Amino acid sequence: MKINNKLFFALSFLVLYCFSSFSQSSFKAIKDISAFRSNLAEMAEKTNTIESNFIQEKNISFISEKIISKGLFCFKKENMIRWQYSEPFDYLIIIKDDKIYIKDEEQENKYDVQSNKIFKEVNNIIVGCVQGDILNNDKEYKIQYYENDKFYYVKLTPYSEKMKEFLSNINIYFDKKDYSVSILKMIELSGDYTKIEFFNKKLNEEIPDERFAFE
Repeated sequence: MKINNKLFFALSFLVLYCFSSFSQSSFKAIKDISAFRSNLAEMAEKTNTIESNFIQEKNISFISEKIISKGLFCFKKENMIRWQYSEPFDYLIIIKDDKIYIKDEEQENKYDVQSNKIFKEVNNIIVGCVQGDILNNDKEYKIQYYENDKFYYVKLTPYSEKMKEFLSNINIYFDKKDYSVSILKMIELSGDYTKIEFFNKKLNEEIPDERFAFE
């Protein structure tokens, strides 16, 4: 299946941010990784819905200015995800039942996640980050654990040569207050990256299934 550049660009947006003032030097290795993973799994088990505003930053080497987007993210078990972009343009992405629905202005498209490796990997990354079980994929990623006073920082580097063609590593920042994902960052081999910061997070509030319906 052929993927146009705009769709691939939008999908790459799905996976990430960190605060510009962050530097890995401010983090130290987590001493008790087992405790962190256990607490994260417990939080994920208790979390049925997430609603959050987000700010997305895309850095591309041949473009002088960063591309900034804003919108609303929603998640509901099992594996229902909605990305509603509102600035600088309206753009809707819904992932449900291994299907991806995309509405760009008046154009609508539906894709089968399983029919394309990129779609499948993006979906696995998103769901895995939200539910915390991406850290169980130690056969697919080299996983390194760090922390500072505010965040747990996990760096995932793919082993698969196919995935290495797509990205260099994934950085996930978990809020120490509730173990929810505050920041995601995807870094490509070229050094380009996509960042997403989640804020005004609401956990376990009612989200109707209609929000995830393909329009």
